[in-house]
Amino acid sequence: MTQPQSPAVTDRMLAKAETLIEALPYFQRYAGRSFVVKYGGHAMGDPEAAQDFAEDIVLLKAVGINPVVVHGGGPQIGAMLGKLGVESEFVDGLRVTDAETAKVAEMVLSGAINKELVGWITQAGGKAIGISGKDGRLVRAEKVQRSVKDPDSQIERAIDLGFVGEPKEVDTTILETANTAGMIPIIAPIASDREGNTYNINADTMAGAIAAALGAARLFLLTDVPGVLDKQGALMSDLTPADIARLQGDGTISGGMIPKLQTCVDAVEAGCEAAVVLDGRVPHAMLLEFFTSRGAGTLVSAA
Repeated sequence: MTQPQSPAVTDRMLAKAETLIEALPYFQRYAGRSFVVKYGGHAMGDPEAAQDFAEDIVLLKAVGINPVVVHGGGPQIGAMLGKLGVESEFVDGLRVTDAETAKVAEMVLSGAINKELVGWITQAGGKAIGISGKDGRLVRAEKVQRSVKDPDSQIERAIDLGFVGEPKEVDTTILETANTAGMIPIIAPIASDREGNTYNINADTMAGAIAAALGAARLFLLTDVPGVLDKQGALMSDLTPADIARLQGDGTISGGMIPKLQTCVDAVEAGCEAAVVLDGRVPHAMLLEFFTSRGAGTLVSAA
């Protein structure tokens, strides 16, 4: 004879059932659509957080959404360069990359990190495939152009960042093929130009370009902060490109948040439905943002 559940257990089961019911309209609305997720920061160095992330990605695939993951790896590249005795120089947050550094970046990103993440998702029950922008001509890169203004003369001068690139063209064929086959693409931010030169690409920028090309329902940028905060430290849950320009102008948005939000704006204006900046340190933050009415992080949409 089945023993009756205690009231506490029944309450927990009811709460889970209510959460599933709350998520149902979202499952139905976005079945068959793509979510592009930039994964990096704190979660990459925490096995428990990595496991939570992998389970979230597998769940998205299980309910009919097509997740595409683009991962970073700056700290890991820096650690490897340190072991090799190579010092790093940064300009506007981008690592100056000579030919040898580019080889190390590709080894760390396409090798160690990419396959580790494939392993986490496979362990969680998904079918992950690890690729880079080189595979299937997914991304064609071009060299990043940067300049700085001399504080005395106010003259702009060009800076050569070496093999640092940005996406010029995106061909989503390999992603669409993987999605149809039930696989989850895990992408290292490495790509080649027309001459075959290899470039290291900022993972946020790569994710934004891929989200735009796919016409993704969401671009998620997982960070180490709750989202965009106002001057009182309160989370701003919804922003438009006009809001972002105004907040940057008055100094509310500054530092490393500027390029992240520019990535969001570029993606939204080029075809991605919405982009979200949220805290990847919070367990299941991506699911909380999307599948509940409460949400999490800062959502950027066209209007």
